[in-house]
Amino acid sequence: MSILFFLCAALAFLLRFTVSPQIMNMVVDYTADGGSFYEKLHFGTYAIFLLLPFVLFSRPFLLQGDEIGIFKALLLYSALIFALVPYLFVTGRAGSSGFIIDTYLVAGAAGLLMLALNAEVRRALGDVVLGMVILSAVMGTIEAVTQHRFLPYGLNELQFRPIGLSAHPLALGALCATVIGFVPLTRWRIWVRVLAIFVLLVGCAASGARAALLLAAGETLILLMFVPWPRLTLKHQRQAKSVVLLFALAAGAVLVAILFSGGLLNRFGNTIFDENFMARVTIYQVFGLVSWKDILFGMNVDDLLAIVNEKLHLPYIESAPVVIIMLFGLPIAVLFIMLVFWFIFRLLRAAPLPAWIGTMTFLLAALSNNALSSKSPEIAIIVVLLLAYRNAPYRNRPKSTSSAAAASEPKPDRLG
Repeated sequence: MSILFFLCAALAFLLRFTVSPQIMNMVVDYTADGGSFYEKLHFGTYAIFLLLPFVLFSRPFLLQGDEIGIFKALLLYSALIFALVPYLFVTGRAGSSGFIIDTYLVAGAAGLLMLALNAEVRRALGDVVLGMVILSAVMGTIEAVTQHRFLPYGLNELQFRPIGLSAHPLALGALCATVIGFVPLTRWRIWVRVLAIFVLLVGCAASGARAALLLAAGETLILLMFVPWPRLTLKHQRQAKSVVLLFALAAGAVLVAILFSGGLLNRFGNTIFDENFMARVTIYQVFGLVSWKDILFGMNVDDLLAIVNEKLHLPYIESAPVVIIMLFGLPIAVLFIMLVFWFIFRLLRAAPLPAWIGTMTFLLAALSNNALSSKSPEIAIIVVLLLAYRNAPYRNRPKSTSSAAAASEPKPDRLG
């Protein structure tokens, strides 16, 4: 049964995480205008929602230690996020409910699905997700070199940027930077982990996501300097880290030269404060172009985009705070943001240091893209990784069980 659930969960996650909106639009009106409501939800979202009750109710499952509190937090988070859907329908913004379900509610469902599986299966699913992002980084690097994308991409850009398995170049860069923090938590051989981080750094550079690349470089150095090294005393750790740091800086300088010569760092040739940067600053002028009622109670996103196009001459809204505030209205937007951050930091409680570093990298990178304000899988990916690589189960505390099918204490499943 564990193998079956593992395969089904892996398929559902990969379906949600790798099938881009561009591919979805080839089948249904996923992000295009028109179409029925059921077309606005991702196939992977349906797969996760359909799989969840089978995993929860088909057999007993074991929760221990802090997992009970996390399970309750997931239920509360999911219930409150779901309550926003009828609110958007009542206020005439039903079209935006798909973004709430596809980005935030599915993250709660993915978390419940992970907790209903044993720790071994969770870790295996985390490895699958990491492998997916590493493959995406490899694909993105090949795309940058060949100037040809493997998957469809509908946007016309002045400069070619790869996407790998992501929906957008910035999403590729942000994901590569984010999962670097989770690679040290795997049980892979040390040379495999080092190679994986190297591939992710190159993929991040190839994506053209400058903010993500700077974060990834800083993240790698922080991991090197502050994550404890097992089986070494503090004195020997400092000595070993100093030597490795010198080699890393030298190798980094060589890598930067190679990437520049290969054209993968062309976007760093100009100042960071370019047109794209200014667009993310200019967008906040929209608050002066709408009424105070729109700010307090929200407005239709299509109307907001029309104002941005006509008055600010920007093609898109690349700002999560602007979208969330203008969609919900300021009071509800503040509560929504507090809920999301509470949920993420609840998952981070007692998490290992690399998980904190990876998650902080994601949150900072998300400020430079639309991961928090569009139909994107990044929140769900973070939830899966945080639950996959949590600390080892508590061994010296009383065990508690949570079962949807039986009241008796079950035996934990085993993968295989």
